Amino acid sequence: MRTLELEVPAPADLAIEVIGVPEGAPVELDLRLESVLEGVLVTASAHAPLVGECVRCLGEVTDTVDVSFSELYAYPGAIEKHPDDEEAEFIAEMTGDAVDLEQSLRDAVVLALPFQPYCRPDCAGLCAQCGKNLNEDPHDHDLIDIRWASLKESLEAGDDDGDEAPASPPA
Repeated sequence: MRTLELEVPAPADLAIEVIGVPEGAPVELDLRLESVLEGVLVTASAHAPLVGECVRCLGEVTDTVDVSFSELYAYPGAIEKHPDDEEAEFIAEMTGDAVDLEQSLRDAVVLALPFQPYCRPDCAGLCAQCGKNLNEDPHDHDLIDIRWASLKESLEAGDDDGDEAPASPPA
């Protein structure tokens, strides 16, 4: 058994549409390598920074991701692959004395990413009428339902004539 602590640059496309690990960002890996009959069992944990976009207000989101994964890297020819075996294509093999952790790391990190990241849990988002960020400028628009617009106009016209109008339109 052997343990290693490494810091490697993040590969490209370690992300989903709205959040991910920036390419080249430092990814901290704690590895445990164990020799087994078929090959090398790698048990790892990874820590990496995240940068993305809030799905409510489109502001920047920064966070970190911590994942763990385990993968068997078989010695070449140690595991017999049958053509009918659908899982055979997913068996990772060693290349000489090396193992390629990129795909295992990618699978673990991408599955751990939040599908809808928020800049903060109570993010108010963007105003549907004007597009302003409601976190910075909470406001309301005085919108009149088009079905009541004529009534409002007639009530306002009645105020100009000196007529007394009801306090609010009927519901």
